[in-house]
Amino acid sequence: MDRGDLTNNQWPPLEPLLPHGIKTGRPPVWTRRQLIDGIRWRTRTGAPWRDVPERYGPWDRGYDLFRRWQRDGTWARIVTQLQAQADAKCLIAWEVNIDSTVCRAHQHAAGAATMGDLQKAPPGGIAVEPADHGLGRSRGGLTTKIHRAVEQGQKPLSFVITTGQRGDSPQFEPVLEAIRVPRLGPGRPRKRPDRVRADKATTPVRIEPSYAGTASRRRSRSLRIGSATARTSAPAAAARRRSARPTTASAMRSSAGSIASSATLTTSCTIGAAATSAQVNGSDAEPVQAADLQRFLSCTSS
Repeated sequence: MDRGDLTNNQWPPLEPLLPHGIKTGRPPVWTRRQLIDGIRWRTRTGAPWRDVPERYGPWDRGYDLFRRWQRDGTWARIVTQLQAQADAKCLIAWEVNIDSTVCRAHQHAAGAATMGDLQKAPPGGIAVEPADHGLGRSRGGLTTKIHRAVEQGQKPLSFVITTGQRGDSPQFEPVLEAIRVPRLGPGRPRKRPDRVRADKATTPVRIEPSYAGTASRRRSRSLRIGSATARTSAPAAAARRRSARPTTASAMRSSAGSIASSATLTTSCTIGAAATSAQVNGSDAEPVQAADLQRFLSCTSS
């Protein structure tokens, strides 16, 4: 067992959720656990399929398994069942954080937005492929943006894929509406979180009008969702800054030093958060659901 592979505590909850074949005969040479570890290795590293290590089996076997389960919705079904198990064990904290990350598209994706119908292996699957294939132009070139709703335990609840230049605010409602955690017993799936947190770009709910959009506030009120911490309005904050302006030279130097320290700390925290978000979300939009298995397996096996 190598670093990043499924542990002996994670495999038993996952094995009953896998589809069972109907063919009889000799047992397969490469077990599904090996192939799934190979798929997870490729998803985590972003390497080409041909570079998958031999210990995980032939690369084409792993690719074939990944594509078949992506087309028939197996990955999405496994993630949904793991969410239901985690919610039944009260391991999902229904305080949702919404944010997004931008992923740089590979250079081979050039032309996919306009000539996607000519590709040899169309995406297929149960989900409808958008006309732009989630590829857009921004300062970094071809990019894709992943909008995600994550609960406090860092377990993903829903995601929406758009082009890289799309804003976060218009995707606030689609991400919330995509949350759907079924129950193991009778009852409707849970869709409504207790509280939603978001930054200014995503227009957090029930805050000052200068920071939030009307549609987001209306949506939060209709769902009766708790609000994030309310920000003070811009005029009040400006008045406090004017009243606290330093008057002496020593006070100005002290204020400049504190501002510089605060800026350095804010920059380092922002870079660290962006790097962590990019590492969690990955750099490929297609295997997002396969990458979500790790977080739910870590909670259901405990």
